Amino acid sequence: MAEQHHGSELDQAGQTRRRRAGIAAFLTGLLVALGFFAFFPGLPHVIDAGAVIASLAVGGLARWTCQRRMSRAAGK
Repeated sequence: MAEQHHGSELDQAGQTRRRRAGIAAFLTGLLVALGFFAFFPGLPHVIDAGAVIASLAVGGLARWTCQRRMSRAAGK
């Protein structure tokens, strides 16, 4: 019984770690994409709705990639 409890604590710690890493990856992707649209030479240097949507998509892709890599590493 105690072995099952200990296993669930480890699983919960792994889920917490994955959640935090996913949040960090999302925010990093979002900020990098917004920075690209704000400072890349040749762009109008205006953050419009399209840039925000694209940045959210990049952040979501970064989060998904991070979650996938972490789950594959945990499986090994």
